[in-house]
Amino acid sequence: MTAAVTAAPATTTRGVGKLSRRRSAVWLGLTPFAAYVILFLAIPAVLAVGSGFFDDKGAFTFNNLKAFADPNILGDFGATIAVSAVTAVVGAIIGAVICFALLGTKPDGLLRTIVDSASSVLAQFGGVMLAFAFIATIGSQGLITQWLVQAGLTANIFNDFNNNGTLIYQVPGLAVVYLYFQVPLMVLTFMPAMEGLKATWGEANATLGGTRFTYWTRIAMPILAPAFFGSVILLFANSFSSYATAANLIDQGGITPLDIRQQLTSETVLGVQNVAGVLAFGMVVIMIIVMVAYSALERRASRWRR
Repeated sequence: MTAAVTAAPATTTRGVGKLSRRRSAVWLGLTPFAAYVILFLAIPAVLAVGSGFFDDKGAFTFNNLKAFADPNILGDFGATIAVSAVTAVVGAIIGAVICFALLGTKPDGLLRTIVDSASSVLAQFGGVMLAFAFIATIGSQGLITQWLVQAGLTANIFNDFNNNGTLIYQVPGLAVVYLYFQVPLMVLTFMPAMEGLKATWGEANATLGGTRFTYWTRIAMPILAPAFFGSVILLFANSFSSYATAANLIDQGGITPLDIRQQLTSETVLGVQNVAGVLAFGMVVIMIIVMVAYSALERRASRWRR
């Protein structure tokens, strides 16, 4: 009897030891990723944002925040938010329509596989390659632009936008370019929510005398709303932080990421130092607000997916 009693704690102790070693192995496996995040994401972000709170002599100051009083900087912040909002809303609507159309296809069918694969690739397609694709297509000497000119349509939106030059070389034209990766991203993020709609909900609606319109307006849309608006916020953040594509299309500023590049090469705000860090701080504040809202909506949407 005594041996049995003493054996139980020993077994429990051995189990605790194995669990502890297993947890240690898990944390050890995460070490390379944690080191990468700290060295290449966390530290550069802290240095970039923190630099905005120091003057040229290295002394801490809030004086640099006066840069936000510059009308050009505020205007570019507004333009960045406007482009991000437009591409997020339009991209979300187009992507949601595509997801709705895909509901009628087989999950493992050829069409669904092609769309999923294309969305995965195009959502990451940007930078120099995307800029060149649009320059070659609707640039001042692009294929479609030249075709319109030869057809006699010289005053087309691609070649003459409000008499200010080619559309894609201006801030409003970025909305056209950004939609190229915003729509695929919406398909990737919103399709799981669409697939989470249960057939039994539609059957229950029909049993109670509801129509298809009733199902979508009173059941499906309220359920999908958190996921949809969460995807809109994610698209906004994706567009707001985009730099490489715009940098290859627009020479000067116009949006905040390009202003940061300009401030790193030439200081233009008199009496203020480290303006690039100040702009980075402003972008981080907006991104934190956006991602907090996205996290809240994602938690609400995940209840229905479960």
